[in-house]
Amino acid sequence: ICFVVTKSFLLTCCLPIFLMGMRYYFSRKVILHYLDCALHTDMSDIEQYYMKPPGSCFWVAVLDGNVVGIVAARGNEEDNTVELRRMSVDSNYRGKGIAKALGRKVLEFAMLNNYSSVVLGTTAVKMAAHKLYESLGFKHEGVVEHYALPGMTHSLLERMFFQLRYHRYRLQLREE
Repeated sequence: ICFVVTKSFLLTCCLPIFLMGMRYYFSRKVILHYLDCALHTDMSDIEQYYMKPPGSCFWVAVLDGNVVGIVAARGNEEDNTVELRRMSVDSNYRGKGIAKALGRKVLEFAMLNNYSSVVLGTTAVKMAAHKLYESLGFKHEGVVEHYALPGMTHSLLERMFFQLRYHRYRLQLREE
C-alpha cells in the first residue's frame, strides 16, 4: 500500500524499520515508567508494604550468596484472598525450579493463614510463566485486553505501539 500511495521504493523499505523503532521506543518508555512507578511505591519500602501488614509477606531466594528471585504475598481480608505479587527470577537462573519454590511458599503461607484462595495477575507474554501458574494449580480466569500499566500516559501513540494483555489466575484453597 505504501508503494502504491508514495511510488517510493525507499520509503516502502524504510516504513517497517520506522514502525519497529516506534514499537521499541514506546515499549521501552512504558516499561521504564512502570519500573520507576514500582520502585517508588511498594518496592521502595518492602518492609512497610509487605512485612508489617497482617496477611502479607515477602520472600527472597538466595543461591550461592546471590539474590536470584523474589515473591510477595498481600492479603485481602475483605474477600479472604491473598494476592501473589512481584514474582521474579533472575534470567540466568530460570528453569531451575526457583519460581515454583517461591510460588509454593506463597501457597503454604496462604494455607497457614486460612485464606480461601490465592489470586494473581500477570502481563507475562512467555508461555513458561503461564505453565508455571497452571502447574501450581492456578486456573486461568480471564484476560483484560489493552491493559494499562501504572505509569502509562495513554497517549494515542502509546496505545498504537504498546498493548498488553492482563491474565487473571485463581487457586481455590477451600470453599467459603
